[in-house]
Amino acid sequence: MRRFWADVSLSAVVAGFVAVLVGFTSSVVIVFAAAQALGATPAQTTSWIWALGLGMAATSIGLSLWTRQPVLTAWSTPGAALLAGSSGYGLAEATGAFVACGALIALAGVTRAFERVMDRIPQAIAAALLAGVLARFGLDAVGAVKTAPLLVCTMAGVFLLGRRFWPRYAVPGVLAAGIAVAAWQGRMDLSSIDWRLATPVWVTPQFSLGALVGLGLPLFIVTMASQNLPGVAAQRAAGYAVPVSPPITATGLAGVLLAPFGGYAFNLAAITAAICMGREAHEDPARRYTASVMAGVFYLLLGLVGGAVVGLLAAFPRELVLAVAGLALLGTIAGGLAAALKDEAHRDAAGLTFLVTLSGLTLWGVGSAFWGVVAGSLALLVQHYRSSRA
Repeated sequence: MRRFWADVSLSAVVAGFVAVLVGFTSSVVIVFAAAQALGATPAQTTSWIWALGLGMAATSIGLSLWTRQPVLTAWSTPGAALLAGSSGYGLAEATGAFVACGALIALAGVTRAFERVMDRIPQAIAAALLAGVLARFGLDAVGAVKTAPLLVCTMAGVFLLGRRFWPRYAVPGVLAAGIAVAAWQGRMDLSSIDWRLATPVWVTPQFSLGALVGLGLPLFIVTMASQNLPGVAAQRAAGYAVPVSPPITATGLAGVLLAPFGGYAFNLAAITAAICMGREAHEDPARRYTASVMAGVFYLLLGLVGGAVVGLLAAFPRELVLAVAGLALLGTIAGGLAAALKDEAHRDAAGLTFLVTLSGLTLWGVGSAFWGVVAGSLALLVQHYRSSRA
C-alpha cells in the first residue's frame, strides 16, 4: 500500500470517479428494471446495489493492486437487459441461474478457454473493437449540444484549454466546469439523496433446469461476448499485458458468492476502464492502476451507501455525464483508430469491425462487440484465403 500512496494523484482520483459516474448513470436504470422484472422488493433491489458495489470494489481494487495495472470490473449491462426482458422466473430461481453463470465464468477463467480465444484476435481487430465501443460516447457528447449548448460547449472549451495548458488535469477541470454551470443553471437536484446505509438481503437459490437454460446460460454468453471480450480488447489496445484468466476467474467467483444478495454477474469493464487507462488518469502508464483502485473505492461507497450514491449521481444532468464521458474518452478513441488502421493489410477488417461495433447491432441477445469481432475475423479469413490462392 505504501507504493500506492506514492503513486496516486488527483487526476487518478477524478478518473476513478468519472469512470464510476459514467458506468453507474448509464445503466443503473436497467439494473433496477431487471430486479423488478424478477419480482424483487425495494429492500431486495437496494441489496442488489450493495452486492454489485461490493463485488466491483473487491475485484477492481484487488486485481489492480495485484497486477499493478488498471483492471476495472463492472456489472453486466447486457445481462441486466436480458434479465429485464425475462418473464416467468421467480427471484429464487433467477438467483440459482446467477450462481450457475458465475460458476461458468470462473470455469472459463480456470481452464484458460477464454484466454485462448482472445489470443487469436489480431491487435488491429481489438483496437477497432475498442474504438467502436467507445465512439458511441463521443457521438452522444456531440448530440448533447442540442439540449444543453452552454453546458456542453463550456465543458468542451475547458477541455481544449486543459489539454493545452494543464493536460494532466483536463478532465478534472471539465468535471468542475460542468458542475459549476449545471449549478448556476439550477440543474443540480440534491433533494433525492437518502443517507441510510444499504442492507444486504439473502435470497436462497433454487436450481431448475428451465432457469439454468433460459437465464443462466444466456447470461453467461452475453457477459462473455459483449462485456469480457471488449474488456480484454481495451486492456490490450492500451498497451497493458494483463493476465486474462485470473481476472475472469475472480469475477466469476465474485458472482457465485454475491448472487444470493443480487450480484447477478460481474465482468471486465471496457468503456469505464478506458477512462482509467488513458493519459487523463496519469501521464505515467505504470501509475494508472491507481485510477481503477480509486474507482473501486467509489464502488464500495456506492454499495455501502446505496441510496445516497444513487441520489448524488442522479443529481448530475444527463448532458453533463455524456460530455464528461465523450471528452474523457476522446484520446482513447483516437488512439484505437490509429492502431486499428496502422497496418494496411488489416485495414479493411479493422474498418468493418469498427462499423459493426459502432452500429449497436444486437442478434439473439448478443451485442455488437461480438458481431464486430466476427465480421472482422471473417474479413481477415477471406483476405488471407485470397492471398494464399494468389
